Order: sequence, then C-alpha cells, then structure tokens
Amino acid sequence: MEAEQEYYIRLIERLRLLPEENEWLEYKVNNYEPELIGEYISALSNSAAICDKEKAYILWGIDDKTHEIKGTTFAPKKVKKGNEEIENWLAGGLKPRVDFKFIEVETDRGKVVIMEILAAVNSPISFKGTEYIRVGSYKKKLKDFPEKERKLWLSFEQKPFELRSAIENVTAAKVTELLDCASYYTLMKLPLPSNRDAIIHNMMDEQFIKEMDNGNYAITNMGALLLAKDLNAFTHLKRKAIRVIRYKGNGRTNAIREQIFTKGYAIQFDDITDYIMTLIPQEEKNKAIVSRIIKDTREAGYIKLSDENASPKMRRYVPYWA
Repeated sequence: MEAEQEYYIRLIERLRLLPEENEWLEYKVNNYEPELIGEYISALSNSAAICDKEKAYILWGIDDKTHEIKGTTFAPKKVKKGNEEIENWLAGGLKPRVDFKFIEVETDRGKVVIMEILAAVNSPISFKGTEYIRVGSYKKKLKDFPEKERKLWLSFEQKPFELRSAIENVTAAKVTELLDCASYYTLMKLPLPSNRDAIIHNMMDEQFIKEMDNGNYAITNMGALLLAKDLNAFTHLKRKAIRVIRYKGNGRTNAIREQIFTKGYAIQFDDITDYIMTLIPQEEKNKAIVSRIIKDTREAGYIKLSDENASPKMRRYVPYWA
C-alpha cells in the first residue's frame, strides 16, 4: 500500500507540472456530480486513445488554474447515485466497459482523489449511449467532430505485442538492473555512454522502454525479449525463453536433452547457435542437417535473410532484430 501511495504522489507532482489541462487530463476540486463524471470517462478514455496514452486522469483537489493542491471533500466510497455506489453506477452506463478506478491520496496539503481511466481499445467509449471526446480541455460529443472520430478509429489498430509493457513503474536504475544495456552497445558497435541518462535516452529511442506519467519507466516486451538479463524477472515472458531440445531419432516425442536460455535473444544469440552446433556430431554436420536447422529457425522467427534477393549459394542470415 505504501508503494502504491508513493507511485500516485509522484504522479500527482508530475501531472501538476504540465502547463494546463489537456485531452487526457482534467482537474477538479469538489465537483463530483456522477453524470458529469460518466461523460468525462467517455471523453478522456477516447482522447487518450487518440493521443497514444495508456491512461487518462481526473484529479480532484487540484485548482485547474494554478495547479495548487487545495484538497477535496470527495469520498468516492461514500457517494451514491440513488441506492447504488457511484463506481458501480458509472460502470453500468459505460459501453463498452472500460476499466477505471478511484485512488485516494493523502498529501501534506490535503487529500487528492485520482480517477485513473484506461484508454479505449477496440471501439469508442460511450456513456448512456453518447460518445464524448476532448477538444483541447473541453468535453464535446464525438459525433460533432468527424475528424476526431476518424483518428479515434485509426488508433484502434492493435498495438504490436513488442511495444506493449512487460513491466511497469521501474526506476532508471532498475531498468539497467533488468536489461543488459551494455550488450546493446557492443552488438551495435557503439561506445557505451558515460552516464545513465544517456543510456535511458537511447533505450527510449529504440522503444525498449517508455516513460510513464509518474516519471518512472515501463520496459516493453521487445526490450525484455532482446536484452533481459533474466527473462524470469518478467512474469508473462518466462515461457518465451528459447529452449533447445535434442530428440532421439527423427521424431519429436523422445527428448534426450534440453537447454533453456533465459537471457534476452540478442544477448544469447551466439551462445544458442554455438550450443546447437555442439549437439550435432561431426559426421552428421552435412548440408541436410544444417538446412533443416536454418529452416526451423527461420520459421520460428529468430533469424532472417540479410538479402532477400541473394542466390541460394550467397544467402546469409542475421538475427531477426538486425
């Protein structure tokens, strides 16, 4: 709980530094009329998708002109619409359902309530049958802004797996602890920067990491799969570690040896190929065996041709990320 509060305190301070409200950020002090909140969820969620933001926010307890913390009397757990708790009532009016939550944060200047809203994913979010959008810091009906609607639908093209987050809210120091950044510079034949800030900048340029709204970082699936010091540190990527299995005979039912490589693909590519060659007896290192290995490795997506137009005898292969 303490870590969560620290995260949201950092988030508040970062958001307060922005010059003004925008398409994915709204400040309030004590205006928490449920109907209005529902419309804002629709508008902010849709606008976050257009702006390529993963989340949008409403902050109660912040002056929208000065961005000073004023504190708020809003207590989400106590507010009801009819006999229904506000959170449940809001969820029922949103189509399709979108994930949101209220977080109450105690600061030394008063209470701030954060509403964290996920960006729309597959279709526009409506509230009570009406779709809303932000135009600057103003809430409008989406149907009145066809260009915004077009951009919103274009934003729903699925984000590639590689650019989704593998792990979030890590510090710059933790990034270099989890990723073998030095190997990136070795592989790219670039000098290793003398300071961490330059390394982080390069990692962001390559989309191996991305900055979060609170100033910490998220490591992308691509960053983890290529440069992880240990893929076991990334819960949902553990099963994507490369396994090399030697089978008895020509079938794939009787495994006699298995090796799992838990580092990122870029880091261990040479180790993996060297290991495969040690499994092939000298007398079997013929064209057919090597061709089969190359074919299987290409189909698995680990290597690619360096020149698609090269003749068979002149073909050379490189790692898929090269």
